[in-house]
Amino acid sequence: MPKIIHFRNNCIGCNVCVEHSSQHWEISREDGKSNLKGAEQKKGIYILSISALEVEKSKQAANDCPVKIIQVVED
Repeated sequence: MPKIIHFRNNCIGCNVCVEHSSQHWEISREDGKSNLKGAEQKKGIYILSISALEVEKSKQAANDCPVKIIQVVED
């Protein structure tokens, strides 16, 4: 199953991930960084399983992220 991996600590809050896929992303009101909705956290890294249909938009968000903190892994 494909996964989105988010290294949140390095986020600059540019909002590009939300623009590509608001179903998975939101900007935190607390610190202005993006949150990967429904993700599990492991040592500061957030991981969310997604369907194959969601891969393309997720890859667009990863490619357009200016600090390259989003990865999409297909198993």
